[in-house]
Amino acid sequence: MQDLAEGVARFQRDVFPAKAELFARLATHHTPHTLFIGCSDARVVPELITGTEPGDLFVIRTAGNLVPAYSPEADGVAASVEYAVTALGVQDIVVCGHSACGAMTALAEGHDLSGAPTVAAWLRHADASRARTTAHSDVPALVRQNVLAQLASLTTHPSVARALAEGKVALHGWVYDIPTGRVEDLTAAGSALTA
Repeated sequence: MQDLAEGVARFQRDVFPAKAELFARLATHHTPHTLFIGCSDARVVPELITGTEPGDLFVIRTAGNLVPAYSPEADGVAASVEYAVTALGVQDIVVCGHSACGAMTALAEGHDLSGAPTVAAWLRHADASRARTTAHSDVPALVRQNVLAQLASLTTHPSVARALAEGKVALHGWVYDIPTGRVEDLTAAGSALTA
């Protein structure tokens, strides 16, 4: 906790004063342009990777960057997606997977998750990804297939389907490579973005 307390003190002393105008505006305006759905992994920091400022991204982070298919049951991911699309009017939705993903590694290598039953149940949202990956233990291939499967899952959400049909939102699938900082855009003919 000491590190976190020191970080708060540095933020209040150094960062906040330099961005006081931005934070004053953000106190009354919440208009992010992008919904960024990434992994909960601490090595994947959406604002750092994209070079964005506070207020630019509406972020959802889940283990394995998984987005369950729409269900009328209450669900935090679905509620956040719906809010971003209908209330905030985001123009882009990015699903970002990453290299060395623990969730995808566990699935690709068949790790025993009996000691983590909630994790095992959550990872079933990647069943379509696993079905599309032909090579056993191919984590990079599974990461890519998972990003594409989560984009497909997003289209089952009524708010996303409606916004897509009306041309109000675009979907993007990215894979972030931790050791190189490169971002591969799976939805733009495989072009790599520079991070």
